[in-house]
Amino acid sequence: MQFTLFGDLVGGIGLFLLGMHLMTQGLRKAAGSSLKQILRTATRSRLRGLVSGTLITAMVQSSGVVTIATIGFVNAGLLTLAQSVSVIYGCNIGTTMVGWLIALIGFKIKISALALPLIGGGMLLHLAGRGRLAHIGFALAGFGVFFIGLDFLKGAFAGIEQHLDLSAFGSSGLSLMLFVAAGFALTLLMQSSAAALAITLSLTASGAIPLAAAAAMVIGANVGTTSTSIIAVLGATSNAKRIAAAHVLFNLITGLVGLGLLLLLAPWVNHIDAARFDLVLLLALFHSLFNLAGVALLWPLTDRLVAILEQRFRSQEEDEGRPRYLDETLVQMPSLAIEAMAKEMTRLDQICSRMAREAISSSNGDTSHLRAQQLGVDQLAGKIGAFCQRIAENDISSEVSGILPTALRLVRYLNEVSRLSCLLPGYYDRFEVIADEATRRDVHQYQKASIALIDACEIDDSVDRGADSAHLLLHQLERQYQSLKTSILLATTERRLSPEDTVQLLDALSHIHRLAEQAEKVSRYWSGITPLQHRDAAHIAAASPQH
Repeated sequence: MQFTLFGDLVGGIGLFLLGMHLMTQGLRKAAGSSLKQILRTATRSRLRGLVSGTLITAMVQSSGVVTIATIGFVNAGLLTLAQSVSVIYGCNIGTTMVGWLIALIGFKIKISALALPLIGGGMLLHLAGRGRLAHIGFALAGFGVFFIGLDFLKGAFAGIEQHLDLSAFGSSGLSLMLFVAAGFALTLLMQSSAAALAITLSLTASGAIPLAAAAAMVIGANVGTTSTSIIAVLGATSNAKRIAAAHVLFNLITGLVGLGLLLLLAPWVNHIDAARFDLVLLLALFHSLFNLAGVALLWPLTDRLVAILEQRFRSQEEDEGRPRYLDETLVQMPSLAIEAMAKEMTRLDQICSRMAREAISSSNGDTSHLRAQQLGVDQLAGKIGAFCQRIAENDISSEVSGILPTALRLVRYLNEVSRLSCLLPGYYDRFEVIADEATRRDVHQYQKASIALIDACEIDDSVDRGADSAHLLLHQLERQYQSLKTSILLATTERRLSPEDTVQLLDALSHIHRLAEQAEKVSRYWSGITPLQHRDAAHIAAASPQH
């Protein structure tokens, strides 16, 4: 008998988790790229961010998925840290919808009457439908599996009070803390607060544990949701760690609020008559109330919280060799991944442009600073290349498939800019000892023209410089380069320059010319990795009211 009970319990938890997984994956894929647009437009104010976080979490049925997606949106530059914090608030309210779903449907109707038709209809829709419709069918089937798992849990816990009497655990602080720890441990082990909540509600419905103890388990499960975001940001970017910290702080504070209320009310709570009141509904209500209380408490302090978080986890941002925008949470959403990669490449381009300007214009022969920057560029370029490979491992569109090789090409050009910048300081002394005044002046003008081209080619999100203007500047620089080479060779034949100086000078000018060519190629091919951004911008412009 006990073995059968254990089998039903483990099987019920497994089916519940499987149903949650299928439902979450189906709904996430059905939302597709529109999820990005929803969050982008729904977080223009803090209140909208709260509402959107609540609704999206209630729709997807997973606060963990929305939290990880929010981390990805911040890394892609679609959300600010302040906006993301309000979304995190909403996620914690939205996750209480699972409790209401279980309380209002799972314990009120005959499960098989709802679950089996959902599984059959959902899979039929998944097989017969295409695109979004097929994903919705997958989610419906997961919804049915979710309820079958819940039915097994109900059956496993029915009569369990005869074998496991926990009523002795009253309303003392130590007892409640033990149940908080139990709720946290269940969520940590199963990586699902919904599963921990389902177990808690089933135990309450069976009468195996007092209501106060069940409420303490709900608090523990709520705090346990932070484990998903903590695991997700191990070794991740600074923004990811800040959002995870906000999530942890919010859940700890709300947990303390809920525990404080429970300690005050526990003696009264345990005497509520189960014959008159629905204890499962009361638990779902308690779960929502202490999360709402946490939002009310932290809402006025959000600006201060954001300011504190922005001062933390700065080491990764100070190290230019570490990505700021690339994050493993994005690779499952190619359009977001491309945008994050474009932002990272913009940063890489700006680093390389700075190196090029410094190398061309400086007369300081100390190359240690440039070498240190080159190491960072090499590391960052490698990360971008690996990120491209991770994106390609997924089911991607032909548009994204065409972007990835172009991105790798641009990374190669930028790497070459970095390498050439480190070679130029070896020729500084030749620039300084040019005997011929006219040649020295021409070389100086060529250096200035090269820097102007570097400036024109530098990628800047706020300015559309245009590849055509950069290409025109390169043509002008090419004519200037050929003219300068001719004048140098002429000066050499007229003995105004030594042959040794000529060789070194022409070699240095060749390096500068090649550096400028690589920078222009980046500007020319840049639009090839941003079609998704241009398309989204066009959609937004088309949707905006005309004046």
